[in-house]
Amino acid sequence: MKCSKCGREAIIFQRYSGLHLCEMHFNRDVEQKARRAIRKNKWIVNGDRIAVALSGGKDSSAVLYFMSKLLKDRPDVDLCAINIDEGIAGYRYPEKAKKIADSLDVPFHSTSFSEEYGITLDRIVELFGDRLSCTYCGILRRTLMNRFARNLGMTKIAFGMNLDDEAQSVMLNVLRGDERGLITKKNPHPMMVPRIKPFIHVPERDAALYAFIHTEDFDLEGCPYSYNALRNDVRGLIDDYTSRHPSTKHSIVKLGEKLPELCETNGKGLRICPECGEACGDICRTCQIIREVKKAGSGDSHPDSCI
Repeated sequence: MKCSKCGREAIIFQRYSGLHLCEMHFNRDVEQKARRAIRKNKWIVNGDRIAVALSGGKDSSAVLYFMSKLLKDRPDVDLCAINIDEGIAGYRYPEKAKKIADSLDVPFHSTSFSEEYGITLDRIVELFGDRLSCTYCGILRRTLMNRFARNLGMTKIAFGMNLDDEAQSVMLNVLRGDERGLITKKNPHPMMVPRIKPFIHVPERDAALYAFIHTEDFDLEGCPYSYNALRNDVRGLIDDYTSRHPSTKHSIVKLGEKLPELCETNGKGLRICPECGEACGDICRTCQIIREVKKAGSGDSHPDSCI
């Protein structure tokens, strides 16, 4: 196959665009999508201190490489990588993420569930089983990521979410009937470090290839507890439909971007939890989980009561 742009040997065919692309034009395509998203959303401004949430997987590694390239000539913007160790034996290795950050000459910071909460995800699964492990992990990780970045003085957190991830998130909100998740503008509280998603319009397949081209030694293993996550069902549903209608994921993500603008909802109703000091809704689910874990450890709690 020849590149649709220049006639060189192509390395990928994009069904949604109908283009065959060589390595040069593929890199240009990915980076243009990311730059366009950053400009449109005004995600980077003078004086920003940006932390890339680096798990050590392909998506976050790809975004870290892109951000380091984008900002290498921007002395007015600081960049670092932050890592959260959830405490999953045989899966999460912060040293792998550090190696990737070091290879790009990006400062690296790491913390863990164990340090901050006094628990690990393995312990939570031991107490409650793995049926709701992704729910527990997601709540605790988001809270800790925000707190860690804020304490480091970061003004933005860049996540490795790609087009597929974002489409799945929109559909998850639909299937759960979560109207707040669909219409609320992001970062509605001053205690919340604003999130940016440079690869929001880059398909997962493209992001993976970009990572393979530019980074090494990233983790290809999936979380051992993710097999029963609702997101897997949603991924299959969207992928199946996209196989017949290639622009589906782009359309879903566009809907997810437009709804908050149409509804003009800014997240009113959030408050500061008196226990942990973080922004939350009527109930702080993070503190609720921690309380339930402590009770379960003493043998007098029901695992479903913290959801």
